[in-house]
Amino acid sequence: MTHTDTGTSTDTGTDTGTATLDLGAQTRTVARLAAGVRDDRLADGTPCPAYAVRNLLGHLTGLAVAFRDAARKDLGPTTDTPPDTTPDIGPGWREELPRVLDELAAAWREPAAWSGMTRAGGVDLPAEVAVAVAVDELVVHGWDLARATGQDYTPDPAALRASHAFLRAAAEDPTRGGGIFGPVVPVPPDAPLLDRTIGLSGRDPSWTAGRV
Repeated sequence: MTHTDTGTSTDTGTDTGTATLDLGAQTRTVARLAAGVRDDRLADGTPCPAYAVRNLLGHLTGLAVAFRDAARKDLGPTTDTPPDTTPDIGPGWREELPRVLDELAAAWREPAAWSGMTRAGGVDLPAEVAVAVAVDELVVHGWDLARATGQDYTPDPAALRASHAFLRAAAEDPTRGGGIFGPVVPVPPDAPLLDRTIGLSGRDPSWTAGRV
């Protein structure tokens, strides 16, 4: 892969941009956004065309559990199963989501989490790549949730830099043929880093919800 803003290269040649990043600030940001979601917004659309807000919240819950267990090397159903195409929330989601987000951050504070191989979504991958994916999911889906529900969003700066590095490396990888989540949306090079990151994720940074 070509040069990225920041990062730690693994033995796979993937520039993760994480360098033992603490996920706590970003998981708290996502938890705050989730707490601000009103019940009457759960059926609203999001920048993810296949997801309503409730599906996005269900996806965040599932990924927090999967990448928590990937950090612990606790491989099983939570790490072996590809992401649900139609995730949803359960009746206790308001308590469950912040709890599993806290557990996700705590699991990646353990030095052993960063070494060796692990698994997430049924895919075996180096631990440092797994955490890069987790950070990117938290940053991009945090933006999705904020935009869908009309909330302000300021991601953790270190997490944002790592997400941008991860997505840019993927977009510049000739073996991938583009971005991870969809075709890259062009964004001016002098745009804010968050806008450039969102464009690399295949989203339009100007996307807004149909209501406020």
